[in-house]
Amino acid sequence: MTTEDTQKPGDSYVQSFARGLAVIRAFDAARPEQTLTEVASATGLTRAGARRILLTLQTLGYVEADGRLFRLTPKILELGFAYLTSMPFWNLADPVMEQLSSQIHESCSAAVLDRTEIVYVLRVPTHKIMTINLSIGSRLPAYCTSMGRVLLSALDDAALDETLAQSSIRAHTPRTITDLGELKATIAQVRQQGWAVVDQELEVGLMSISAPIRNRRGQIIAAMNISGNAQRHTAKQMVKEFLGPLQQAAQTVSELVARRG
Repeated sequence: MTTEDTQKPGDSYVQSFARGLAVIRAFDAARPEQTLTEVASATGLTRAGARRILLTLQTLGYVEADGRLFRLTPKILELGFAYLTSMPFWNLADPVMEQLSSQIHESCSAAVLDRTEIVYVLRVPTHKIMTINLSIGSRLPAYCTSMGRVLLSALDDAALDETLAQSSIRAHTPRTITDLGELKATIAQVRQQGWAVVDQELEVGLMSISAPIRNRRGQIIAAMNISGNAQRHTAKQMVKEFLGPLQQAAQTVSELVARRG
């Protein structure tokens, strides 16, 4: 993503700040260390502009240099954890999810909605069932995940239409729902029943079931899921075995959030 990808809201847009964020985002698992030239290329900045930002981040302790290579430092985690710890359910949900995972012997996660994607904010893994590694901060498309559909079900019709229109909807597997009408009907069913199950729509062999976490006003603020392997469970078995414990865990977290205020 370059600094030109973001719509600039007139005079209130601070371009230098946006460029600094673009430099931070340029580092990821595939590119943990980069030269000045590589950072400039990834962000669309000039070498001089990228150098000034890197040296500023280095002075602030967010970047370190090893010869010609730059990398992020652990201090960068402070930025992400400031968001995590500000969420009312984050530290409340962790022990509940640990207990749930221990009870059912499957992985549990929690996520929030960020435009067209879900962002993992908690995860208690057991078996590795996906070809991708999921951790806090991982993103997946909302339209074809159980947590995503629970979170999308909280949107009104206009917001849902806009979110789906902005989504890059494609068939990840032969089971992925890509028809907009069918997808909206599925989300409407999730809204009515209060939970979602997804059967190998994101990845072959991956199944998941999700329930909402609500605030004291009853608004959905996050989703919690249980994921499993299709070789061990059918969708009906997941609903029969896991829906009750999952809903109880999500309700427990919701009640803790409500009591905290």
